[in-house]
Amino acid sequence: MSGTSNISRRALLAGVAGAAGTVFTAGFARAAADAYGELLARYLVAASDGINRVDYAAWQAAPADRQTLTAFIQAEGRRDPSQMPPAERFVYWTNLYNALTLAVVLDAYPVRSIRDIKSKGRLLDPKSLFGPWRTKLVTVAGRRMSLDDIEHGALRAEFGDPRVHYAVNCASLGCPNLLVRPWQAATLDADLEAAARAYVNHPRGVTVVGAGRLKVSSLYKWYDEDFGGSDAGIVTHFRRYAAPPLADELDGPVRIVDDGYDWSLNDASRPS
Repeated sequence: MSGTSNISRRALLAGVAGAAGTVFTAGFARAAADAYGELLARYLVAASDGINRVDYAAWQAAPADRQTLTAFIQAEGRRDPSQMPPAERFVYWTNLYNALTLAVVLDAYPVRSIRDIKSKGRLLDPKSLFGPWRTKLVTVAGRRMSLDDIEHGALRAEFGDPRVHYAVNCASLGCPNLLVRPWQAATLDADLEAAARAYVNHPRGVTVVGAGRLKVSSLYKWYDEDFGGSDAGIVTHFRRYAAPPLADELDGPVRIVDDGYDWSLNDASRPS
């Protein structure tokens, strides 16, 4: 581990250990984000098929790095996003969501899919059987929150931006990529635009299956209200981000004929 990594980790762990009753400074928030970023740089693998994968096996075998991830989550939980400007608040929720997802998978690993991890404390909720998204995982501003609370109750409800779906990562091959570094307010719009283009132009986002016929990620069907509320709205969204050759295929009447989603874990130890 580099000297910079040691400094960031020590600052983060020491800050969390001594943070009771204190307000985190901007400098400490940066140290926490730096430590989280170092973890992403160490364990995220950009595969040749265009899908970023995580080396969960190596990360799980490194207790100090798991502790650093936990410390980042605890540090974020002690911040108050209501006091942040909008872009910083978007970044806060997105980084917290992605870090929590990584922690949930690491705690359960090895698993073949995140959907194999059931939610806890939701016995009467059928959706709790098909993923961890209903488990209350973190306290923010005095409120216990789940991944669903963050995605739907904070990000989607407040920002109304379809690009949120390109920012949060569900640890699956079918999902838009986990960013190779923490999201940052200064570059948020450019990074969201790049993430949208990358997914729309990848086969798991949109595939042309015949003249004027598209198979799309189920993400667009599950959340069609975020993409215009109709197939026509979804296609309009595609046209905004499509590059050749997809853009050429969309230059004319098209319709969505199928959708799908690969819930396999985005695990670097499995062949691409």
